[in-house]
Order: sequence, then C-alpha cells, then structure tokens
Amino acid sequence: MKTQKMKRWIMKLIPILLPVVFSQAIAADFRIGVVDTERILRESVPALKAEKRIEKEFAVRDQEIKKTSQQVKEIQALLNKEGMTMPDAERRNKERELDSLNVNLQRSQREFREDLNLRKNEELVLVLGQANKAIQQIAESEKYDLVLQEAVYRNPKIDITEKVLQYLANEK
Repeated sequence: MKTQKMKRWIMKLIPILLPVVFSQAIAADFRIGVVDTERILRESVPALKAEKRIEKEFAVRDQEIKKTSQQVKEIQALLNKEGMTMPDAERRNKERELDSLNVNLQRSQREFREDLNLRKNEELVLVLGQANKAIQQIAESEKYDLVLQEAVYRNPKIDITEKVLQYLANEK
C-alpha cells in the first residue's frame, strides 16, 4: 500500500520536475543576443545615408521657409519702427502683406514638418528592414537562439549591436 502511494506521488512529481531538469540542460547551450535599435538608427551607415538624403531633399524648402521668415521679421521691424509715421494706406498694405506672409509661413512650416516626418518614417522602415536582415544573418551564422531588440537592461556580453553596425557598414 505504501509503495502504491509512493508511486502515485512520484507520478505527480514527474511533470513538475521534468521541465526544471530539461530547462537546466537546455539553458547551458542557449545563446541570447540583444540589439540596441536606437543606436542602430543613430549610428548605422544606412541610417546616416538616409539622414543625408533627407537633408538634401528638404534643403530647398527649408531655405524658402527661412527666407519667408526673414521677410516677416523685416516687415515687422519696419512696422514697429516707422508704422506711426507711415501713411495709413501704406501701413495697411504692409500689415496685410505681413498677415499674408505669416499665414503662408505657418502653412509652409506645417506642410514641411508633415512631409519631413513622412519621409523620415519611410526611411526608418527601410533601415529597420536592413537591420532586421543583418540581425537574422548574424543570429543564424553565430547560432543565436534568441535575439531581442529592446531590453530594459542588457549585459555587454550579450549585446551584439556592434556586430550589426559592422554588418550594415560592410553591406553593399
């Protein structure tokens, strides 16, 4: 009778102990890597090239906005300085011109920001796609079982960000 109770107790204990034993055996060969995605987006060659492309693409519009902003400042300064001595008709014309320039400037700035953010997001998707391919290649070639892209804490021993940056720099 005691042996039967013992057998039942052991049979109940096996499902509990089995995963613990196997997890210890598996953990010895389990390789984990962690990647700092923010660093990839800041420092990788594709990210830096994308940033330069965007700057070049939006440089003309940025200059136009700065030019309009300077015109607004000049007209405002003129009105502040000579507005009281200026004929009424000329002052009203300058005020209308200033209002029109301000409206156009605000619209241009808003459109510029929206278009810039859209382009940055498009490039971000491309860079992340390249980074994911690089991570997958490294994980497969170096036999990683798990690679995480975001972590609250990462031990430098398992951080493979530098390898990903190197891979992306060498990729054509």
